[in-house]
Amino acid sequence: MSAPKLNDQLCFALYAASNAVTRYYQPLLKPLDLTYPQFVVLMALWENEGISISQLAAKTGLTKPTMTPLLKRLEQKALVERQAEPGNDRQKSIVLTEAGRSLSKQGGEIAQKVFCATGLTEQQAREQIELCQQLITTLE
Repeated sequence: MSAPKLNDQLCFALYAASNAVTRYYQPLLKPLDLTYPQFVVLMALWENEGISISQLAAKTGLTKPTMTPLLKRLEQKALVERQAEPGNDRQKSIVLTEAGRSLSKQGGEIAQKVFCATGLTEQQAREQIELCQQLITTLE
């Protein structure tokens, strides 16, 4: 059996594409003082805030140990707050501050710039997203 060729591997193509998109985001997020993972968390919260750290980790595909320092940094930037669940002080929900909510418009503009930079049509992007979601579902 011959050695696998790097450029023939689906895993490498996905990895390289992900890195390229993430690198493209970096200069766009810099003026907002955000990293790409922080931006991902904010996008998830713009869709559905007031969710638990576990729910947020599941939605973003980030691990709970990754979420803790990430959320701490977002709290230091006054973009999110942890609020105790009614009746359970140990369970926390993550909510956006007004400053966090106000970034959603800029976030939408940034996401649109990155989408345009890909050169994909909306249909191609939807197909890619569906294929990636299929892979995630199959492999998890």
